Amino acid sequence: MRNILFAAAAIAAAGVFMAQMADRMTPASAHTNAPRKEATVGAAAVPAGNRSISIARDARGHFQTDARIDGQRIDFMVDTGASVVALNERSAARFGLRPSRGDYNATVTTANGTLKAARARIAMMDVGGLIVRDVEAMVLPDAALSENLLGLSFLSRLKRFEYTNGRLVLEQ
Repeated sequence: MRNILFAAAAIAAAGVFMAQMADRMTPASAHTNAPRKEATVGAAAVPAGNRSISIARDARGHFQTDARIDGQRIDFMVDTGASVVALNERSAARFGLRPSRGDYNATVTTANGTLKAARARIAMMDVGGLIVRDVEAMVLPDAALSENLLGLSFLSRLKRFEYTNGRLVLEQ
């Protein structure tokens, strides 16, 4: 367990370092001088008239946002390395998704090792006005997943997602 914690800390530190390096390497031509009207929603800024959001890094170097699922606000960490949206049991239960023990039949590999998860589908997810329907997801035990992950089953259905100027931009 100690080795896993050290590995996770090393990966997190490398991620923060790489994000800072990417900020320094962003070409000046990527900055626009045109004024842009934005409304701030939580940690995300939503440009007026566009179907895109821009999410700032938090103090840990991660991109945090929230989604609405069946009217419930659920916090997520954006994870481009996660194949699907991953929810812990506590968050899934908030919008009525409560897999039975027999539903935990999918084997997933995480930073914490291999474990069982329950496959699920989310009818609609709304992230800052970006709406994706019929999203593949996995429910993992609370002990295995402290933060919900906004993975590629949502992100790949957008027009684009990219890291630019120290922010993660999602566009539909």
